[in-house]
Amino acid sequence: MSLKSFSDYLLLEKTYSKHTVLAYTRDINNFQNFLNEHHNSENVAKVGYSEIRQWIITLVDRKISNRTINRKVSSLNTYYKFLLKTEDIDINPLKKHKALKVGKKIQLPFSEQELKLVLEGAISIHDFESARNHLIIELFYATGIRRIELVNLKLSDIDTGNNQIKVIGKRNKERYIPLIDSITKSLKCYLNYRSKLDTIEDKEVLFLTKKGFIIYEKLVYRIINKYFSVASTKAKCSPHVLRHSFATHLLNQGADLNAIKELLGHTSLAATQVYTHNSIAELKKVHAKAHPRNQR
Repeated sequence: MSLKSFSDYLLLEKTYSKHTVLAYTRDINNFQNFLNEHHNSENVAKVGYSEIRQWIITLVDRKISNRTINRKVSSLNTYYKFLLKTEDIDINPLKKHKALKVGKKIQLPFSEQELKLVLEGAISIHDFESARNHLIIELFYATGIRRIELVNLKLSDIDTGNNQIKVIGKRNKERYIPLIDSITKSLKCYLNYRSKLDTIEDKEVLFLTKKGFIIYEKLVYRIINKYFSVASTKAKCSPHVLRHSFATHLLNQGADLNAIKELLGHTSLAATQVYTHNSIAELKKVHAKAHPRNQR
């Protein structure tokens, strides 16, 4: 079966983002290529678990991480569930599959000092790009939005009167996030430079390249990495680490976990609880330093 109907199903019925749908179809194409190479067939619908297991072993032999392999198998499993729904298969060959074990991945956030160093010292605002980059970093840290959510922000999503922004999250779910005063100030500075661009192709979009087109995800990653790789010793300097820092620092300051869940756009509290690991680490430091029985 063509992947077109599956892609349409994910986009229209499941309301997944284009980025997510592309990842799903890429994983399934990867399995199709394996079948073509090893079994002279590309018919994903007519295989048993033995072929899938061979594919998994091949991925392991290629030193691909268990986490990535689980993601690829999950994509394939979603496809089989779709084929069951459309009655193109009778049995899901992955029905009894157990995911590979993965270690708990605790992402270290940037420290408050590292954030201060970048926002107050590393960026000298003197032109369009420096004003844009500063606002991007500040907005990530002040709102905790995802990279794709930032890329898709429109001018109409900014409500300076009520000091809030509208964010379109996963599955087109809307949420509103309050803006702190410093964001409003940085926004005015950026919009002033934006208005002076020679040409603006994507007029409704908030963040643009210097040529007037909508900004893209790789550029956003490069911007974050550029400044934080100098200010921080963290192995990973990415937009997601900034989102992680937003949640962790709020939690450390006593913010309610349910409130953080709403700000991040998580559908379940379990997804938000990953940030408690760092908060507990902070509590351990305070406990060790302050508890009378631990004094030397």
